[in-house]
Amino acid sequence: MTVPGPGTASALPYKLIATDLDGTLLRHDETISGRTRAALAAATAAGAAHIVVTGRAVPWTRHILDSLDYHGLAVCGQGAQVYHAGEHRLLTSVTLDRQLAGLALSKIEAEVGPLLLAASRDGLEGEVLVAPGYRIQEGPLPNVMIQDPGELWAAPLNKLYLQHPALGDDALAQAARQVAGDLVGVTVSGEGIVELLPLGLTKATGLSLAARRLGMKAADTLAFGDMPNDISMFAWSAHGVAMANAHDELKAVADEITASNEEDGIAKVLERLYPS
Repeated sequence: MTVPGPGTASALPYKLIATDLDGTLLRHDETISGRTRAALAAATAAGAAHIVVTGRAVPWTRHILDSLDYHGLAVCGQGAQVYHAGEHRLLTSVTLDRQLAGLALSKIEAEVGPLLLAASRDGLEGEVLVAPGYRIQEGPLPNVMIQDPGELWAAPLNKLYLQHPALGDDALAQAARQVAGDLVGVTVSGEGIVELLPLGLTKATGLSLAARRLGMKAADTLAFGDMPNDISMFAWSAHGVAMANAHDELKAVADEITASNEEDGIAKVLERLYPS
């Protein structure tokens, strides 16, 4: 990650490039293409800064940042965590009020019936706990299966994950907002991933904090994303680019739609804006 130096920033179309990870920067196999790496390298060589803004908490993000040789700031956990990758430390961390989350959960279940649950614990080593029935996605991300759902509440949390046996993600999120939106934030961050967050917390919250540390503003920022949890980031940034594979809700508010994450969508935009 490179912060713009004197004399370079004013000539850049955007001084800060904010990218989501899953479905955006990463391909399906969790790799980043050579073309996209080269496009990001050219943009940072020109003086722009690249910052990762992801729904993943730090323990699920660190290996990606290390593979990028990324040493700057990253916004993790839907904005809850600002992480310094070079120093491997948390700069800020916001936790979910477990009493409010429990109340919200009871109200949601009263509306739609029993839910399947998982939870992300706070901290650099925070585990993702998975209660019986919750459907986990195949892949390399670690999780801990538990038998007693009461364990979910035993330590500070970043977020709570919800699934319903019959309702789809959008329908579940809408129902949760209707009955508990005054207690917690609700977002959809991927297929089968509906999350309860601290009220008012969004990716834009964390991105604005990280940008301020870099001496940058919303007007300096180009953002890439693919899911409804990126809507706040697009609203905050000067220019929002949705991937071709993006959720329709995000496409509806995007300034531009690029190719998919499998087809170097980020690279195609950066090559236009930061020609080498």
